[in-house]
Amino acid sequence: MQTSSTRREFLASAIGLPLALSGCYQQPSGLDLPPGELVGASADVGHRLRDRQQFEVPTDRWENRQVVIVGGGVAGLSAARRLLQLGIEDFRILELEPVAGGTARSGQSNGFRYPWGAHYLPAPTSENPDLVDLLDEMGTLDGRTSQGDPIVAEQYLCRTPQERVYYKGAWYEGLYVTADETKADREQYTRFRQLIGRFADYRDANNHRAFGLPVSSCSQDPEITALDQISMTDWLDQQQLTSPKLRWLIDYCCRDDYGLRVEKTSAWAGLFYFAARLPNAGASTQPFITWSEGNGRIVNHLRNRVGDKLQTGWTVAEVVPSIDDGKETVEVIAVSSDATQTIGLRADRVIMATPQFLTPYLIRDWRLKPPEHTKAFQYSSWVVANLFLKDRPIASEQDYPLSWDNVIADSPSLGYVVATHQALIDYGPTVLTWYLPLCDTETDAARRQLLNEGRDAWADAALSDLERAHPEIRQLTTRVDVMRWGHAMVQPTPGLIWGPHRQAAAEPYHGIAFANSDLSGIALFEEAFSQGNRAADWVSRELKTKQV
Repeated sequence: MQTSSTRREFLASAIGLPLALSGCYQQPSGLDLPPGELVGASADVGHRLRDRQQFEVPTDRWENRQVVIVGGGVAGLSAARRLLQLGIEDFRILELEPVAGGTARSGQSNGFRYPWGAHYLPAPTSENPDLVDLLDEMGTLDGRTSQGDPIVAEQYLCRTPQERVYYKGAWYEGLYVTADETKADREQYTRFRQLIGRFADYRDANNHRAFGLPVSSCSQDPEITALDQISMTDWLDQQQLTSPKLRWLIDYCCRDDYGLRVEKTSAWAGLFYFAARLPNAGASTQPFITWSEGNGRIVNHLRNRVGDKLQTGWTVAEVVPSIDDGKETVEVIAVSSDATQTIGLRADRVIMATPQFLTPYLIRDWRLKPPEHTKAFQYSSWVVANLFLKDRPIASEQDYPLSWDNVIADSPSLGYVVATHQALIDYGPTVLTWYLPLCDTETDAARRQLLNEGRDAWADAALSDLERAHPEIRQLTTRVDVMRWGHAMVQPTPGLIWGPHRQAAAEPYHGIAFANSDLSGIALFEEAFSQGNRAADWVSRELKTKQV
């Protein structure tokens, strides 16, 4: 196939060698790409905040509310659900996208449902009662064990085969490949699992686990929090865990949950990935709950709970706290997605369910002098592509079969999940959701590359990447839609999780509570849910105090 040098450079940078690039992709003649579109997120709408545009609100476009929630992602929707549980109904959620859910949103077309981001949830234990209550509310549970742990209904547990990896020309079960494993590899893998087991069994004087969900439940013993001061690579070096197979596995897991390479990931976060999902040493990790649309199923449930209190297509341009007669109030100014209308809301309290990087642009007091903690948060950029296939890739009898999660060992991507897997549809057309964290380039440069390249470039990258394992993928693919996430998830680099900045960021400010998974330092559903609940509880206490 004839290709241009600019295309080769782009593909090398995106799915191969880390080359700097800026909008150079040109589709070569003779290369036919399937049709498709670029789906959200609204980068140019958000850039109005960066440019600090000013908006005036007509007098008749102001309204009063007890609470305004800024952001309709998981944290904002969870906060809204909690407010309703607490009897607070006078609130509005403002979301800039036309669809709520943030990185947990999903899509539906041509009879398929598929994720655009987060696609599973580890089954919680009785130690996370709020999350258990939500899953029970959704009809996901079949009761409790004698120990009080939830029993997840069989149809929502990820069915087998669950995962496989493409390694040296063949597909193998699981993520750790035993093919060509040396004795040293096996010994180090076993020792690593033993170390993780010890962390899983750890309990401090208050019976807190070393690593648990949510992060707020974790032990703060110095010997545990000190792990946040070094990288995961440093910790592996200290333990003399040098096996390339083991290090590939851990690097993959860090890229998967954090969008970071292992050498840039906090050791606390790296160990958290394995130990938080393990009830105790010797046990199996918690099973995965999943749906065809991924965590979009939970988003849809939360969205239905709040009904018309959610207003999409409104960008919050400014949040203005003030004191009137000794009482704190907060004004929220929002502009429609087409910039033709503005509205203003005066609230007793505001929940900002937005990532920390936005707060200096939104809060008027912080525009000239942002607090130091806002500079400590960095975010990974991701590309997600949904590939619509008219049939499944060709399978070899020797290969481990097509699974829910399919990883290519020598690729910087995370591979793909199969949207129809959980629906028990094993033949014929399907949708593959492909994930690529841009973690081989400096954060700002990766974000520029992400936004400078359009649908065709990233669709070509997805197809070229999957050709490593499926040479026939272009002939099978009828459509490719692409989502670019410029700030997909917070990066748990050393020092963030147990340093001062994360704690400072969670502190309320003049009637404003903050709620986002980045306040946990880890971008998981459990953390966004927990942060939303925490902010709503604070608002409830504040409103009661105000009434007194």
